[in-house]
Amino acid sequence: MAVGGNFAAQGLGAKYEGGITAFVVVTCVVAAMGGLLFGYDLGISGGVTSMDDFLLKFFPSVYHSTKDGSVQESQYCKYDNHLLTLFTSSLYLAALVASFAASKVTRVYGRKISMFLGGLAFLFGAILNGIAMNITVLIIGRLLLGVGVGFANQSVPVYLSEMAPPKIRGALNIGFQMAITIGILVANFVNYGTAQIKEGWGWRVSLALAAVPAILMTVGSVFLPDTPNSIIERGHREEAKRMLQKVRGTEHVDHEFQDLVQASEAASKVQHPWRNIFEPRYRPQLVICFLVPFFQQFTGINVIMFYAPVLFKTLGFGDDASLISSAISGVVNVVATLVSIFSVDKFGRRGLFLEGGIQMIICQIAVGALIGANFGVAGEGSFSKVEANLLLALICLYVAAFAWSWGPLGWLVPSEICPLEIRSAGQAINVSVNMLFTFIIAQGFLSMLCQMKFGLFFFFAGFVVVMTIFIFFFLPETKNVPIEEMNRVWKAHWFWGKYIPDEALIGEDP
Repeated sequence: MAVGGNFAAQGLGAKYEGGITAFVVVTCVVAAMGGLLFGYDLGISGGVTSMDDFLLKFFPSVYHSTKDGSVQESQYCKYDNHLLTLFTSSLYLAALVASFAASKVTRVYGRKISMFLGGLAFLFGAILNGIAMNITVLIIGRLLLGVGVGFANQSVPVYLSEMAPPKIRGALNIGFQMAITIGILVANFVNYGTAQIKEGWGWRVSLALAAVPAILMTVGSVFLPDTPNSIIERGHREEAKRMLQKVRGTEHVDHEFQDLVQASEAASKVQHPWRNIFEPRYRPQLVICFLVPFFQQFTGINVIMFYAPVLFKTLGFGDDASLISSAISGVVNVVATLVSIFSVDKFGRRGLFLEGGIQMIICQIAVGALIGANFGVAGEGSFSKVEANLLLALICLYVAAFAWSWGPLGWLVPSEICPLEIRSAGQAINVSVNMLFTFIIAQGFLSMLCQMKFGLFFFFAGFVVVMTIFIFFFLPETKNVPIEEMNRVWKAHWFWGKYIPDEALIGEDP
């Protein structure tokens, strides 16, 4: 066995009957719309916080520090304001708390109810943000958006992993990440358009348009069926079998259905999934569900996604140039996510993780060196046109690497590795860890940029080195393995195998 656990997944899981049906593709596309909520907010907040009218109304001290030429301040520190970062980061703190409530709702009432509640909360948050007249209403709106993101990110990846046939589970699950990238891209163009509104209310349009993805998700979830796994979990086996037949497009689903029932019976014996997930037999899932989202945030990607317009503006790009540069990186994000969709079930998860990690390390070191050479420690300097274009190219290469590796796989892998009895708890850990460190990065980035300067990019590059080594040694390949038979993958791994008891293996021996 290779030390990295780099074995073929084929043969470790059963081959179920049925194929790829239009029904399952349509339901997964509709469900993936939940990613638009997260993506639109990621893209919109950074653009809005670089708009003068928004800053003047809610953060006048930041506005004056960016405009007052008499104040000799480092380029790195122009936007360092804790209240301004709280506007961005408060959403993720709310999402962290909401993910625990969403875990209970998802387990007891099903995945679609959780999606519906998430869409509704996001809708109310968008309305409050659009009409906000003071900072209090603005932050309350952000908190409601966070509740929506927490519920959506808890339920949608699990829904997609349970609905999808094993051989295309990766591609359909990455539909969630694809929706996130589309949301970011749309937000970038919306910001560019609303920034041209001279009357000073363009930021309101940017924030209020978050209602569009919220309505799409809320209405879409009403018409979505629940997953066979969730229906069995709630005790309706005949209904679940009919749904499985519809999803797979065949009457012959007995083998897969029996595996789902077996998994559900094992799950029903677990009364306290939050207590059980800390047992040794679930050690691989606990570690992966914690470390993957932790590492995903310390790639530094949200530095780019939250604050791209602010970052580009800080580094001397003009107002329009900073928004256009953000839009260009947004296009790269979408295209690169398509690469992941078409390759994840062919080349596997590990290959994309490892290639993406190496590419990100190179790009971050180059970005840090370029900024350091031009601005130094004092933060005084500027880019030539050639250097500015080089910086943008390096950031786009970095975004591309993330978009076909840690971006989609950070949601896919934790959602597909947990057995049913701890699946909601595992996904809640995934979402809550993701949101906690998203909050920390969002709240701390502008201060970190001010204090660490160009060294911040070397800081994140160091983390990517660590996470790439972790993936090589500790993440086995999971492509094409039925979700209920995933324990066979862990049992065969050089390190994790000792934690998995024989009775935890579901399905027939290959």
